[in-house]
Amino acid sequence: MLIKLFVENFKSFDSRTEFNMLTSSKIRDKDSHVMHIKKLKLLKHAVIYGANAAGKSNFIEVFDFIRFCVERKIPFGSSNLFCKLRKENENRNSTFEIIFTIREKVYDYGFSLLFSERKIIEEWLYELDSSKTPKCIFECSSNNKPVLGLKDLNEEDINRFNTYAEDYQDLTSTLFLTELNRNKKYMNDSALVVFKDVYTWITKNLIIFKPDTLITNFEYFYEDKSLEKINRLIKAFDTGITEARIENISIDELNKRLPPEIFQEVISDMKEILDNNKTSKFSMRSSDQFFNIVINKTSDPIITTIKLKHDKSYFDYDFNEESDGTRRLFDLIDMLLMNKDDVVFVVDELERSLHPKLTACFLKLFDSLHVDNNIQLIFSTHESTIMDQALFRRDEIWFIERDENNSSKLYSLDRFKERYDKRLSKAYLEGRYGAIPIFKEFTSWGEN
Repeated sequence: MLIKLFVENFKSFDSRTEFNMLTSSKIRDKDSHVMHIKKLKLLKHAVIYGANAAGKSNFIEVFDFIRFCVERKIPFGSSNLFCKLRKENENRNSTFEIIFTIREKVYDYGFSLLFSERKIIEEWLYELDSSKTPKCIFECSSNNKPVLGLKDLNEEDINRFNTYAEDYQDLTSTLFLTELNRNKKYMNDSALVVFKDVYTWITKNLIIFKPDTLITNFEYFYEDKSLEKINRLIKAFDTGITEARIENISIDELNKRLPPEIFQEVISDMKEILDNNKTSKFSMRSSDQFFNIVINKTSDPIITTIKLKHDKSYFDYDFNEESDGTRRLFDLIDMLLMNKDDVVFVVDELERSLHPKLTACFLKLFDSLHVDNNIQLIFSTHESTIMDQALFRRDEIWFIERDENNSSKLYSLDRFKERYDKRLSKAYLEGRYGAIPIFKEFTSWGEN
């Protein structure tokens, strides 16, 4: 689970900025929002408020950038991602650091890089223990061979690490953690398996959704148990839909629904698969359509899509006939059905296209369905009506705003002394906590 995140010299974040999921010692309510991992008390939620251009999306980008770099490398075209508020920042290191737990062990992983040269300067991985000094797992700096900090390794593991370290020395835009997991296999009893664990947590358990991300691939709709749950959830959201189901369609119908050039690509892919005497399954998803195609060498292709039944309507509806808000709900259902521990969802603009009451309903369902799971939900929003102590603890509410130097600053509601019965949304809109837009007077066109 996520404990802390640090960022420095990235987009609108100039100085070192900290975000954390630790509970406040002053707050005792909502025990179900707290996870106990070893001696740590971690929060299940964090909601981030701020005016437009305050840095909310940049904050979500920090998570996405870390994951991208670990999974691949420093992205091309990233030379201008340093904070542009000061000239010296172009030649100043940018730092990303994340502290998290895996199976009750606490790790600190981070790296520094120089964006203007697309070059990694430092990288490190430590295991943290509150009763001891941090235990180095590895450290490396530019142009130097990575140093292994693990002790009591067998000769095979030492030789393997040294080989990987030698191979890595000339790579300047790829992280060592990435290289340690590129076509590398570790025995389960090897001490080096920690590299796989950390890599997997960052790339698979840290799930980031930006406003244009299509969350679901509708795989749950092909399981009878999941589909039953989905239909119950849809009714709870009061969208007018009474049933969702998967239905077969013909190639002719697929042709009518797809742009000609896309349809021709699909046909070409089908032919190639059949020519190679293979069986294949793939999905196609856009913002308003979904198709699943199974190609079998012994039978015709099976093409399916989603159909929706509305109360008192004679005809069924296609997915693209639903409103943006309804389609958004289908995406968010993925998060409700997730039955896996140690997952962190990071969502930019959770409330996009949703009615405020629907957003609140989703959050309540998320809580009730994951009461026994170690799952965290971190999201940015403009929706002040959900700033409610019936939904969140005070230490789960964060604000982001620009300071006098136009740099993004992040702070928690917990720093303000508020009564438990305080109407937070009203106080926020009145400007008590900052992080709201301040409008300048506008004169008519042509006036000075």
